[in-house]
Order: sequence, then C-alpha cells, then structure tokens
Amino acid sequence: MAEFRLPKNSRIREGKQFPAPDGASRTKTFRIYRWDPDSGENPRIDRFDVDLDKCGPMVLDALIKIKNEYDPTLTFRRSCREGICGSCAFNIDGTNTLACTKGIDEIKGDVKIYPLPHMPVVKDLVPDLTHFYAQYASIRPWIRTQSPAPPDKERLQSREDRAQLDGLYECILCACCTTSCPSYWWNGDRYLGPAILLQAYRWLADSRDEATGERLDALEDPFKLYRCHTIMNCAKTCPKGLNPAKAIAEIKKMMLQRRGV
Repeated sequence: MAEFRLPKNSRIREGKQFPAPDGASRTKTFRIYRWDPDSGENPRIDRFDVDLDKCGPMVLDALIKIKNEYDPTLTFRRSCREGICGSCAFNIDGTNTLACTKGIDEIKGDVKIYPLPHMPVVKDLVPDLTHFYAQYASIRPWIRTQSPAPPDKERLQSREDRAQLDGLYECILCACCTTSCPSYWWNGDRYLGPAILLQAYRWLADSRDEATGERLDALEDPFKLYRCHTIMNCAKTCPKGLNPAKAIAEIKKMMLQRRGV
C-alpha cells in the first residue's frame, strides 16, 4: 500500500468496532482510517459492519451511511456524487479512486479506506491539498492572449483544434494521479506532478492561447517537469481514464522542438 504521512513516531492502531444492526443478513466490513490531530492520539482503523440491503451500491453511499447512522464524527469530503467534482478521492482497497464511482461489489473482502497517500492529513480522510492547489495556480490555468478579443464573437476554434483538448479538459483535479506518483512523493516540493502537468499541457495545446513561450519557459526546470520517470501509476489510477504521462511526454516534445532538436 502507498505511504501516508503520519504524525512523527506514530503507529496505526486498531480502533472502535461498530457492528451491523440486528437482523442484517448481508453485511460488508469497512475499515476506515481515523485521525484527529487535536486529540493527541495516534491514528487508528475503525471497523464498521454495514447492512448492504439498506445501503446504496457505491463506496460513498456506505461512507454517508456510516456518518449518518454509526459515527457522525467521521470526516471526509464529498460533493457531486457523479464523478465530476473530485472531492471524494480516497485510497480505496489500495488504489486511489473516487468513492462515488467505486462499486462496493467490486471489492473482495473488507473495504479499506485511507486518505490520499503521502499528503498531510487534516482529519480522518481529508488530505491537505493546499500545496497541490498552489502548484495548480502557478501554471496560470486560463487563456492568456496578447491580441484583442473579437468585438462581436468569442475566440473560435476549428473542430480539429478543439479535438486537441480531448483527454485533457476532463481532468477534475481529484489528485488521484499525483498522490500515486513516487516521483511526486520524493520531490513534491518542486516537481509539479502529473495532474498539474496535464493541466499545463491543456493550455499549451489550446489554439486560442498565445503564451506558449512563456508557459514553456516556466516549465523549463530540472524539477518542475523532468522528475517524471514514466512509472505510469498516474494513468493506471486516473478515475476518468486520462493519461497524464502522455501529456507530460507531449510537453517534453514541445521543449525539444523549441530547441530545434
């Protein structure tokens, strides 16, 4: 399983057990990471036995049921429940994915849920994404132009130019890929990671953007771009089926073309 940032000298211990209601005939055990930094206690794994006959089909359904009926102190993020917002990204059964699109019946045995790996934990299943979003802001993720906008219409694209954004614009910034990347675990202070680099290429590939040179200049750094070692965890774990490694390779190709190589 991927590495997690825990409090110094701490160990995960067995926590509380919450049995299924009497009469439940079809149950599933959920083993959930718990840690409250204000408590001063070590992290623990709580066990919840959930009646599947009275629960929705997705892991997020079970988490909401657990919070509503078993333990209201369980803390996690969620919003759209449709695989669009990226809020409910956790490490589930050893893989980073979205709880709202992960079916309970896809998991054999106990369902083990941890926060996204190698991120500071705010509480329970909530990682601190402050640095991740600061890196996102650093690429200036908006169209940058020098020419004046057309007075009576939007900046248009051909169908072919618009197709260049397929596989890029769908990224929901859930951070599943970035937190599955060993290169990011080792160099996350300076390496931008697969999600942010895919977003960077999304603007480099946009025919309406006029800041290609500036964007490439900003990425020309031994760490920001070139710490990618094509381990491919990012493509394997992306819940939207995207390929950040390919986007990173395209940026490197643009760098070479710029140098005339």
